[in-house]
Amino acid sequence: MTTSRAFCPRCGDPIDRESAAAAEGEEGDGPAICEGCYFTDFEFVEAPERIDVSVCAQCGAVHRGRRWVDVDADDYTDVAIEEVSEAVAVHVDVREFAWQVEPEQVDENTIRMHSYFTGVARGRPVEEERSILVRIARQTCTRCGRIAGDYYASTVQIRAEDRTPTSEEVERAREIAERTVAEMEATGDRNAFVTEFTETDDGADIKVSTNKIGKKISNKMIEEFGGSVNDAETLVTEDEDGNEVYRVTFAVRLPPYRPGEVIDLADDEGGPVLVRSARGNLKGVRVTTGERYEAGYEEGDSPDARRLGAIEDAQETTVVTVEDENAVQVLDPETFQAETVARPDYFDPDAETVPVLKSRAGLHVLPDHDPASDEGEDEPYDPYADRQN
Repeated sequence: MTTSRAFCPRCGDPIDRESAAAAEGEEGDGPAICEGCYFTDFEFVEAPERIDVSVCAQCGAVHRGRRWVDVDADDYTDVAIEEVSEAVAVHVDVREFAWQVEPEQVDENTIRMHSYFTGVARGRPVEEERSILVRIARQTCTRCGRIAGDYYASTVQIRAEDRTPTSEEVERAREIAERTVAEMEATGDRNAFVTEFTETDDGADIKVSTNKIGKKISNKMIEEFGGSVNDAETLVTEDEDGNEVYRVTFAVRLPPYRPGEVIDLADDEGGPVLVRSARGNLKGVRVTTGERYEAGYEEGDSPDARRLGAIEDAQETTVVTVEDENAVQVLDPETFQAETVARPDYFDPDAETVPVLKSRAGLHVLPDHDPASDEGEDEPYDPYADRQN
C-alpha cells in the first residue's frame, strides 16, 4: 500500500498529505511546511519589553494616541494589566489562548508584569513567559486641566419674570445640569462638566464646559417650568488656528406665576385661579368652582393678574356645614367666625376640615389633592405634579 506524501518546501522532509492539507488550512498562506520548520520560526506572542503609559493623576484616564480615554481601573495595577492586554499580539494560528499575570510593584510608578501565556498551535500545546515593565507617568488630562482652570464655554442664567426663582426651581436647575452632564459622559463625552453652580440674589448661574450642555439645560428648564430662553454670544479669544472662540450666555426666564400659587385675574369674573402649570400657557383650576382654566394664546404664561398667596399659605380649618351644591360654611382661621364660601367641585362633603386661603379676595377652599388629575383622590396635591422627569 502506497502512502501519498508531500514535501516541506524548506527542508525537503516528507509530510503526510492529510497533515499538510490541515496545516495549509490553518496557515492559509502558500504550501504547508513541516512542524520542525514551522516551530523554528514560530513566535507565540509579540510583546514589548517596556510600556510607558500616561495616567491622569486626578481622574485616572489613560492617554492613548492623541486622546485621553476613561478606563475602568481601581488602581495603577489595573491600568498596567489593561495596557499589557492592549500591547500583546498573539500568533494567528494559536487556539485556546489564555494568560496569567503576576504584578510586581518595583516602585511607586513602575510595575513589572510577570506574564505566562498558554495556547495550542497545530495541535501542540505552546507556552511562553514574558516580563513586561510598565512605567506610569502621572499627568493631567485635558478635561481635568480645564476644570482646574475654571474653564467654561457657556453660562445658563436662571431668572424669573417679576419674581425670584424658588429654591425648588433652583435645585431642579442643579439636578438638570448634573443629569445632563452624566448622560453626556455616559456616551463617552469627556468634555462635559459643570464648572460652577452659583446661587444669586435673583436666581442662579450655571457655568458649563460646552455650549451644547448650556442649550440642553436651558431647554429642559423651559420644558419643565415654562418661560423663555434667549442666547447671546461674546467673543473671548481665538484658537491656535485663528478661529474665533465665543462664549454663549443662555438667559432662562421662568414665568411670573408658579404652580401652587393662587392668582386673581384682571377683568375676569370667574374667580381666583390655582396655578397648575405655566408650560406654553398658564393652566389651573378655579378655587370657586373647581373648573379648569387655561389662558389664551396672547396671554401665554403671564396673564395680567395679582398674587393672592400660595397653597403652602393655606390654613386648616373646620367645616361647619354644607349649605348646598354651591356653598359651604367654614370657620375663618383668624376670627373663628363661621363664613359662607364658594364650594368648588373638589370639595369633599364628608370632610371635617379643609385647607383655606384668606386673602384680599376673600376666603377660598383649596384642594389637598390635585383637582385636575383623574388619578386617586387621596393623593396629596403636588404643585409640580405634571413636570417632566
